[in-house]
Amino acid sequence: MSKHLNIEQTEERAILIGLINQEQDENQLGEYLDELAFLAETAGAIPLKRFTQKLEFPNPKTFVGSGKLLEIAAYIRENDIELVIFDDELSPSQLKNIEKELKVKILDRTNLILDIFAKRARTAHARTQVELAQYQYLLPRLTRMWTHLERQRGGIGLRGPGETEIETDRRIIRDKIAKLKRELVKIDKQKAVQRKNRGKLVRVALVGYTNVGKSTLMNLMSKSEVFAENKLFATLDTTVRKVVLGNLPFLLSDTVGFIRKLPHHLVESFKSTLDEVRESDILLHVVDISHPGYEEQIEVVNKTLYEIGAKDKPMYYIFNKIDAFSYVKKDKDDLTPKEKENYSLEEIKHNWIAAKNDKQCFFISAKEKHNIEDLRERLYEYVKKIHVTRFPYNDFLY
Repeated sequence: MSKHLNIEQTEERAILIGLINQEQDENQLGEYLDELAFLAETAGAIPLKRFTQKLEFPNPKTFVGSGKLLEIAAYIRENDIELVIFDDELSPSQLKNIEKELKVKILDRTNLILDIFAKRARTAHARTQVELAQYQYLLPRLTRMWTHLERQRGGIGLRGPGETEIETDRRIIRDKIAKLKRELVKIDKQKAVQRKNRGKLVRVALVGYTNVGKSTLMNLMSKSEVFAENKLFATLDTTVRKVVLGNLPFLLSDTVGFIRKLPHHLVESFKSTLDEVRESDILLHVVDISHPGYEEQIEVVNKTLYEIGAKDKPMYYIFNKIDAFSYVKKDKDDLTPKEKENYSLEEIKHNWIAAKNDKQCFFISAKEKHNIEDLRERLYEYVKKIHVTRFPYNDFLY
């Protein structure tokens, strides 16, 4: 399975491709391609150049226009490019046509994310979920995979497999999908028992976009060593730790980060992992305030929470990385309206606190440990409110 989808360990020279259209303007595409470049680097590729095109809709045959494809092909030949990555999911026919024209490995955003997830999965649960998503992605693209193999084999007397073999392979993959789903049901039941055995302790879940510092905050709050790294999807498996603030115990969980254009197969496969979020009492939505697109990232996370049925949970915003925040100060003689990059941290604080209520927003640096004590004190109060309703006779705790 992995031989079809995983990028090899050696660093591959790559180019990135995206479209400007009704759904994303030039500035948004720039941010999306920055993220795609980070994804590519996380997977082990070296992004060398970006190609963009303004099209109302993606070309149904080749995603970009024929002229742009010729330009890309020329660049590939001249610069020994091994990998082309598209920022949107490609249809099976688009993959086949593009691969035929460019004659190099083609990945779309979905395939790239699946590859990273496959590398990051540590537990049987995560590996099973990723493998299921990979097979579901692969199934409609089987014909393309076969033609790819056919070209690799080549030579007289070595014709590509016929329709019968393709149908056999489809059946094998459908059987594997069914088997993986059964395995997930079994694992999910075990996880449900584990959650039940934790008793009635208050449960707090860290949620947020990928690479916003959830694991660093988890380590700080729980004094544990959860893997934290400046890469996308450093954490796949949900980690749960018992935390005691004062003498008040509760459970804190760190969950997989969300991302724009998250592949549908992954959302479906990882719904069971996100049970920790659905069954929590409080959500701490961690935001990277230093990221220029943090507001859109908040929207992506909130939309995903809605999709998994966790939108009505009490939620508090934790604006992290204030140590890395920067802004462009406007000249006082400049009378043009302020853009978002001109707002200071104090102005952002005021706007969010005014809109969300002072008790729902925190501005911290988990890395530099700024304002962590304030967060601990306030979190203690939130947890205590729920705790006293469950354990009304434990007054000695408080």
